[in-house]
Amino acid sequence: MQILHVAAECYPYAKAGGLGDVVGALPKYQNDLGHTASVIVPMHRTKFLYQHTWDTIYKGTINLGGWVLPYTIIKEQKNTLGFELFCVDINGLLDRENIYSYSDDDDRFLAFQVAVVDWLSSWQLPPNVVHVHDHHAGLIPFIMQHCFAYQQLATIQTILTIHNAQYQGMLPWSKSRMLPAWDSYAWGKLDWNNAINPLASAVKCATKVTTVSPSYMEEIRTNANGLEALFEYERGKCVGIINGIDTVVWNPETDTLITQNYTTATVAEGKLASKTALCKQFGLDVTKPLMIFIGRLVGEKAADILPQTFSEAIYQYQGNVSFLVLGSGDTKVEHQLTSLNTKFAGYYNSRIAYNEALSHLMYAGADFILMPSRVEPCGLNQLYAMRYGTVPMVRNTGGLKDTVVDIGDANGYGFKFENATVQDMIHTIGRALDLYYNYNTQLQQMRQTMMKLNFSWVNSAAKYVELYEN
Repeated sequence: MQILHVAAECYPYAKAGGLGDVVGALPKYQNDLGHTASVIVPMHRTKFLYQHTWDTIYKGTINLGGWVLPYTIIKEQKNTLGFELFCVDINGLLDRENIYSYSDDDDRFLAFQVAVVDWLSSWQLPPNVVHVHDHHAGLIPFIMQHCFAYQQLATIQTILTIHNAQYQGMLPWSKSRMLPAWDSYAWGKLDWNNAINPLASAVKCATKVTTVSPSYMEEIRTNANGLEALFEYERGKCVGIINGIDTVVWNPETDTLITQNYTTATVAEGKLASKTALCKQFGLDVTKPLMIFIGRLVGEKAADILPQTFSEAIYQYQGNVSFLVLGSGDTKVEHQLTSLNTKFAGYYNSRIAYNEALSHLMYAGADFILMPSRVEPCGLNQLYAMRYGTVPMVRNTGGLKDTVVDIGDANGYGFKFENATVQDMIHTIGRALDLYYNYNTQLQQMRQTMMKLNFSWVNSAAKYVELYEN
């Protein structure tokens, strides 16, 4: 089959979160299965763009509500990612350094989606499947099926993958004039609560809908930021497929970003080498258990309870633990976490940033990773951590529920808690400290068990292909 993935992110070209990781890995593994998968994203002005060579393969023009826009499709010349990567360039809209957070994001992603469909209409042999990711590409199934100029594409199968249903890209109805001329009888395929809702539209129009874990598929029927009834109604075409990880990029045996490579047989020495480097860099005690948090500092990740949790845990457990944070997001939370650097020097430190290289070192050097997420559709951090023998401490929700087994259960290798509260986190930290200080043999066995778990994209990519074939 020929498969085209459409998304706002694709690692390592442009990444803001787990969406980028998925789009940067899934097509490669689908190609390994004998299919032809490619990706198209906006032409963000990233380092990757300027470090690689590109061919211009198509030029076209779209009309956005009387706003005539020329666009260009470029292709990365050497397929260095393991698949064909295409970018849409529209001067004045998509030529930005950042992926999101511009005041005209509505117009930017509308133009991106219309340009993608317009380009598709020029293909002599269109793809078998157009796989759209999140609301940034959510209007594409509607445009293909109900905009007059593109209805020759209506028979192409479309798949929507929801990485986070809380973000839906709602638009006022005044934006409807920016779509190519469309069948007004289909207005209900755009509408949700008197607004254009790209995510809801994709759920209605796509052939199949997936979420990035089975548990999250169940959860969005009761917690989906207003779309609960829609997911209940459309549940017959919905399926949860757990994300995988790129085991080439995330491999402690070959990772060049960690201090010392290691296998299951040498995990203790290998992790200690990276832990020593981390503790030296951030002024922490290498003899104490190192607990880390990596991710966006936002309410969904329960980042707002981290400052109080760290403060109380250091006091309650008499400083017999170290904490290290890497992330950015809510400025208030950033300030609170930064203020702890001096207050708890020697026990705690933070780096307010996005830093891919440092994250690798932290996964390798940490003993435990904290993930108290209020919402976690899949979660990749716990999969990366386990790949490096780092014990996950997670809230029992979404993909965390599907991928982590509590040590209190048979063959358990992690810690689960029910509520995103300071109390539940401190209790779980206490359980982890008991394991670290009193049951070291069990800890070493858990590390080996986790590292042998198979969360490769090989399995997940095959499930997506099976879905396409059905």
